[in-house]
Amino acid sequence: MPKERVLASLDIGSSKIRTVVAVADSEDRHGMPNVIGIGLSPSLGMRKGHVIDVEELIHNIISSIEDAERMAGVPINHVYVGMSGSHIEAFDSRGVIAISGADITVDDVARVLDAAQAVSIPQNRRILHIEPKAYAVDEQRGIKNPVGMTGIRLEVDAHIITGHVQHVKNIEKCIDQAGVDIDDLVPSTIAASEAVLTKRQKELGVALIDVGAGCTSIAVFEEGTILHSVCLPIGGESVTNDIAIGLRTSVDTAEKIKIEFGSVLPEEIPEREMIDLSSVSKVDTQTVSKRYMAEIMQARYYEIFSLVNEELKKIGRAGMLPAGALLTGAAVKAPGVLDLARDTLGLPVQMGFPVDIGGVVEKVDDPAYATALGTLVWGAREGDSAQRIGGVQMKRVMSQAGSWFKSLLP
Repeated sequence: MPKERVLASLDIGSSKIRTVVAVADSEDRHGMPNVIGIGLSPSLGMRKGHVIDVEELIHNIISSIEDAERMAGVPINHVYVGMSGSHIEAFDSRGVIAISGADITVDDVARVLDAAQAVSIPQNRRILHIEPKAYAVDEQRGIKNPVGMTGIRLEVDAHIITGHVQHVKNIEKCIDQAGVDIDDLVPSTIAASEAVLTKRQKELGVALIDVGAGCTSIAVFEEGTILHSVCLPIGGESVTNDIAIGLRTSVDTAEKIKIEFGSVLPEEIPEREMIDLSSVSKVDTQTVSKRYMAEIMQARYYEIFSLVNEELKKIGRAGMLPAGALLTGAAVKAPGVLDLARDTLGLPVQMGFPVDIGGVVEKVDDPAYATALGTLVWGAREGDSAQRIGGVQMKRVMSQAGSWFKSLLP
């Protein structure tokens, strides 16, 4: 029988903390994990990807993990962490090395990725992930995997994602004090794509738009690799705040009516249709116009998708992605969001549901779980506790250390 290993992921958002536990075949790195447990708790210690209350966040993380442990029936000792937030930035870099042997090896690929990271970045930033876009061997470009090829010069065009050092350290500290070890940090743009995008979509050209509570993450893929990624400091919380201001309600009431009555199709709502706030709140007792709330929501969602379109224009892909756009995140489930995104972006748009996930699928078949599930898939593919240093696996470093120790032996 195949040996199974237990994996866990932690998606720390600005509104909710989601934990997902799954089992995966130890021998099959490309097999999809089977979900056996999930945990959900409010995220009261975070705002827009930044820690604002350490003690509160630790409590929230423990609550989410304990929920998942009860459902899965297994203890969680280490997790892959999905990271988002407005502090995350990305840029492209190039690495070049000379090939020492006859053929290109895995070590050569690791060395050229190291070379791509040898760039000057501010001291307050830290490399979270490096994604190779394409390799070049001598004069031949557009190579996906150069291992085994013959040449004397190897180049890589890489996409490097960085985070603010202090924000990353604060999250690491909270998770550590919650009693679990971190296997790796995975940017949400990379993670969500693992769960909802197919290889064909990535080849054709597709945009993944993850609308979270605190920020909106965008990742554009083309020819099977990432082309562009960015995080915009605007999300579902902005919609809630607009409703609270426009309807003169508390933020908690605004969040409740957004979830229960929200829509971005004001033209389909009768002018006289009202919402009695006393049905959802003890504080607010007035009645408000449902159509007016829809107009407020439509304006803010239009702004979000307009900013996304501006990012696509910067890279020359506005209206030019054959596979269109996929929307993920809890904030995209309001009626009419798909139609508004389709009109604003000029692209085919669909909801991004997780693909090829086994286990308790009905619990996670939701765009809100894209990052948590994608982080899990990424962890399953990278192997047991694959600590990565800027995208290069720890096992290479350990093998080099082993060789050095052997050289000291008589």
